Amino acid sequence: MQTSPFADNTVAESVTKIAIIAGESSGDILGAGLIKELKKHFPNAEFEGIAGDLMQAEGCKSLYPMESLAVMGIVPILKRLPELLKMRRELAKRWIESPPDMFIGIDAPEFNIGLEKKLKAQNIKTIHYVSPSVWAWRPKRIFKIRKSTDLMLCLFPFEQDIYQRHAIDNFCVGHPLADQIPMDMDKSEARQRLGLSSGNDRVICIMPGSRGSEMKFLGQDFIETAKLIQDYYPDTQFIVPMANQARRQQFETLLQETTNAPDIQLVDGQSRDCMAASDLLVMASGTATLEAMLIKRPTVVAYKVGGFSYQIFKRLLIIDTFAIPNLLAKKPLIPELIQDECTPDNIFAEVRAWLEDDGHRWQQTKAVFDEWHDKLRKDADVYAANSITQWWLDNAR
Repeated sequence: MQTSPFADNTVAESVTKIAIIAGESSGDILGAGLIKELKKHFPNAEFEGIAGDLMQAEGCKSLYPMESLAVMGIVPILKRLPELLKMRRELAKRWIESPPDMFIGIDAPEFNIGLEKKLKAQNIKTIHYVSPSVWAWRPKRIFKIRKSTDLMLCLFPFEQDIYQRHAIDNFCVGHPLADQIPMDMDKSEARQRLGLSSGNDRVICIMPGSRGSEMKFLGQDFIETAKLIQDYYPDTQFIVPMANQARRQQFETLLQETTNAPDIQLVDGQSRDCMAASDLLVMASGTATLEAMLIKRPTVVAYKVGGFSYQIFKRLLIIDTFAIPNLLAKKPLIPELIQDECTPDNIFAEVRAWLEDDGHRWQQTKAVFDEWHDKLRKDADVYAANSITQWWLDNAR
């Protein structure tokens, strides 16, 4: 087994329990990589908390199903609030009575930050992995974070400024996706893996999101957009990667209810290959926009939530862009259509603008994509584990 550069430190060897919580699949991926590396630094540690399949495969004991925390939007959260608060109370009680050496909350800030506050009050070291978007909305949350979180691990460099200004220990660890995705993904090879024609047909990948609420608000608009594209560019193939069977059934129902539905090929999983195989992407806002940047394909981003949720979010926002490439570049690299602007006609207009590009716009955009891909490649799992270990040793003495 590979040893840690800190392995000869008896303080590290004294760590026997690390509590850790991930709230959804992206957090499960981060958590699994982190646990794998932390085991090298803390060989005697056991891991417990809320974990998905990947974290459990690395030996983490899950006390509740991870799906319990995968809630999106104001109304769904309010409906589940009593259950979520009860879960958080039970976890706080468990770990206050039998303290872990440290707690690591991965994303899920509405759940984890409150738990971190309870644990920090009992002198348990608290670490948060993936900065809450305090730079985007509800900036006053930074005061609660300062009371709750000892160390913040950021994925992007623009996130660090607010923590430095408020004297909260932090590291930028880069993003695991930048490590995993090669600088150039071959389009023809991806098409072969998917069984698509490797000819000259245009391929457009449509990604309405992995959550049921995203499919509810975006699915029909994306199907109608595909109809417009197919009418104007009849040689276009459409592929839609399905995150799971529930989303597949939801999308199939929408297709069945659509008059003159376009010819769309559904793919179970393989979202990365679907993106790499495509000439253009139409997708929901979220982490997938980062993946689109790293795979380096022209992209149109759209997002829509329930009217009540949007009215609340709108009053709390302090930014007007959401796509990660635009946030990194601090300029509109890729078009974003949010809420009322998210219509089939508007999405089609942005798709057409990309397809009619003479190459100049894409050349400039890709150059920025390449630059940020290189900047974010830090071997994030190793960097995060090393940062946690060194910080913990410095503060545990």
